[in-house]
Amino acid sequence: MTFTTLHIVLTAATVAVLTFAVGLWRLPRPAWRQALVVALLAGAAVFLWRLSANKPDLNDDGLPGFSANDWAAPILTYLILSVYADLRPPADPARYRQVRALAFGIAVAVNVITI
Repeated sequence: MTFTTLHIVLTAATVAVLTFAVGLWRLPRPAWRQALVVALLAGAAVFLWRLSANKPDLNDDGLPGFSANDWAAPILTYLILSVYADLRPPADPARYRQVRALAFGIAVAVNVITI
C-alpha cells in the first residue's frame, strides 16, 4: 500500500504546525523565527522521507501499528534538527534540545496516527 502525495503533505503539515506550537512554548520568547524554521525543517523531513520511501514494504506494519516509515521519518526529523543546531547554534541549547525531542515525539505520533 502507498499513500497519496496529498496525504503525505497533510501529515508533514501536521508535524510542522504542532512543532511550531511546541517551539513557541519552549523556546525563548523572541525566538518565534527559530520556532518557525524548526517547524519547517521538521515538516520537510517528514515530507521528504515519506515521499521518497512511499513503498508498500516500508509502509506495512511489521510491529502492529508501526511501520518502518513510522520510525524512520521521525529519526530523520531528529537528525535534521541536530544538524541545524550544529550549523546555527541556538540561543538556549537546553530548550532547543527539548523542542527537538518533542518534535521527534510529535513526528512519531503523527506518522502512526495519520498514516
